[in-house]
Amino acid sequence: MFSSKKNMSSPSHATHHDKADTPEAASTAAFAGPTTAKRIPQVQKEATISHGILYPVHSFTAFALALLASCAILIWLLVECVPIIDWQSVASEPTFDLVKDAVPATAAPTPTSGVLEVFQVYQPILTSAGVLDETALEDGLESVDSTDQAPVTTSCETLLMEHSFGFSYGKPFVGNYTPPKCKFNRVTMNFTVTSRGRQFDRLALMYFGDTEVWRTSTAEPTANGIRWEYIKDMSEYLYFWNSPQTIIFDLGNLIDDTYTGPFNTTLSATFSTSKENIEPASVIIPISARKGATNAASVFTLPTENATNTIRVPRNANRAAFSVSACGQATEEFWWSNVLQSDIDTFVPVVGTLYGYSPFREVQVLIDGQLAGVHWPFPVIFTGGVVPGLWRPIVGIDAFDLREHEIDITPWLPVLSDGAEHTFEIRVVGIVDDGKSRGTLTESVGSSWLVTGKIFLWLDADSSSVTTGKAPTIHLPKPEISLSQSLTQNSTGANESLAYTTDVKRSISISSLVTTQNKTFLSTWTQSLSVTNYGKFIAFGAVQQNNHTTTGTDQSTGGTFYESSYTYPLYANSSYIVQPSGNFTIEAELMLGLDLAIHGKPVFPTGLQTFAQLPRTSDLVFGLSGTSLSTRQNGTAYYFAAPSVGVSSGFGSTNQEFTFKGVDLSGGVADKELYYRNVEAVNSTIVRDFESLVGTEVRSYEVPAKNTGKAQLVMGTVSPKAAIGRGFGAPKQLLVQGGGA
Repeated sequence: MFSSKKNMSSPSHATHHDKADTPEAASTAAFAGPTTAKRIPQVQKEATISHGILYPVHSFTAFALALLASCAILIWLLVECVPIIDWQSVASEPTFDLVKDAVPATAAPTPTSGVLEVFQVYQPILTSAGVLDETALEDGLESVDSTDQAPVTTSCETLLMEHSFGFSYGKPFVGNYTPPKCKFNRVTMNFTVTSRGRQFDRLALMYFGDTEVWRTSTAEPTANGIRWEYIKDMSEYLYFWNSPQTIIFDLGNLIDDTYTGPFNTTLSATFSTSKENIEPASVIIPISARKGATNAASVFTLPTENATNTIRVPRNANRAAFSVSACGQATEEFWWSNVLQSDIDTFVPVVGTLYGYSPFREVQVLIDGQLAGVHWPFPVIFTGGVVPGLWRPIVGIDAFDLREHEIDITPWLPVLSDGAEHTFEIRVVGIVDDGKSRGTLTESVGSSWLVTGKIFLWLDADSSSVTTGKAPTIHLPKPEISLSQSLTQNSTGANESLAYTTDVKRSISISSLVTTQNKTFLSTWTQSLSVTNYGKFIAFGAVQQNNHTTTGTDQSTGGTFYESSYTYPLYANSSYIVQPSGNFTIEAELMLGLDLAIHGKPVFPTGLQTFAQLPRTSDLVFGLSGTSLSTRQNGTAYYFAAPSVGVSSGFGSTNQEFTFKGVDLSGGVADKELYYRNVEAVNSTIVRDFESLVGTEVRSYEVPAKNTGKAQLVMGTVSPKAAIGRGFGAPKQLLVQGGGA
């Protein structure tokens, strides 16, 4: 294995406005001050700001940017009625074989088709065909392939959806699911999508009736087309798969003269049997807007709605867990880059009003009005985020599979099992500050957060049994909030730079004595979390830096043991320069990471089950109590737009390194690397890809970066407000069908 290269990038985004933007006169004139017609440098990394690893800055000279802009407009003027000019070349083919121990894969599109294969890096998934993951073929294209064979099992497949989402806002796909005839205890879904033309990324939610079971997003298409395939283990939902269901798949999209790309989708499920050691939930209860009976989506939209359900819980439960699904959209998509509320008007003349309520968000779960647990969200960056050059063909971490957060509510069972109705509520809070160093949590945040929840229940065999015990003891100190801000002005009194910090710590402990049919135990749920965000603006708000890190440990003891430890590092440095003509440039450098260690028995599959089924790895994972996932993405990109003539161009590079291990909490078994991948793309072309399974190379691919082509010129532009959350324009329109829509 070789170490990852740093700061290589590629193109796309999830916050674009749905109409071509033209800069307002005030915005265009904003740079008539001291910085007019000069390239504004990115924020320099200082130890006092970075507080740790310093990520190198990749700079583009003013001459190169000006030359690119001039060439882009000239070519557009010379070529009539050509929607996209693509100078990207296909990488040359190496001669060595990339596949070992593999089942033959289905044929992929040929390189001459120009179809871009987009993918998310994640650990392999066990299916009846073997262990599947998405990888580079000899021709540089991506394909879902088998990296190892599993024992042969009986299986069957069901088509769940075949649908084109064109003008689909408020028009979700609705279909009926009937359980297959074969026996199964494992279900995997295959979601395959193609699109061609121009379109923004879109959020999609899948429901069984009122219950959200999957949240994903789309990639942005190209003129030649894109394709992606995502395999997802859905075995935690056997409660639904075992009975007929109404499938509601909400992928809101718009089609007009400018945005022409529909999303053509196929969703299938494969059912099989395996040696599972995870007991699925007996009952799953949704906490949602409950619109399934009218064939509508059931997501709550906050803060405009009240995300509350009143339900009655079965009285014989011995374990209960709450999963929450939440992500920010529109003005809340880049919540991690927001400023303190007292600073939102600092740079109005240059970049407009900034988004506020601090770069801190907390998703709260309340039972009967009392806090039962929290979720500090992972900063998902969708496939058009920050700069539309970072995410082709490697999408952002979790962009195709937004991870849900698990909160154990077993300590609440003595209360919930009384036969009465109880309220469950989901809230999203930020911080309102005093303009100095103090802040308090506030229920006011921007628009919008899309949230749903689920209660997973495991029941005792005796349906007449009643779970009893004591009301939970709740230790809930107020969160520790520490803020700072420093503003500098130039000689004319104009605000020139702003530095601010946000530090929050919180701990939660909830415990109760629980008596079930078979035992009495002390159930305890604890959480310990911290977040730090160091933010800085220079050049009158045109350049922004954020160094954001969330860390946390969640643990459930006494009943079913579960522990999750996580770290979410994010570094973003972006510049936004507008010329007097209205043309503008966005340039960014970004590092996004995820460290996640899970022990015990979670609700959702961890990925260890895959390796327990393989003959050559089953002995290795015996005795392991959990998993460790660690990944980092490093990218740089730029974007040039000429709104007056409706053209734009860009270039980017992204590298991702991914490691998945089996671990033992007790230390009795040595940690074992099960899967590793290091992949790099430059300007939509994979230039390097290395994979290993249990330390043995599976595939290797590398071509010279010089074969990656030049910047691509396309019709249409995206607004700065949509791409980076500041500047002129507007955020992308929210197209997911909310509970109140």
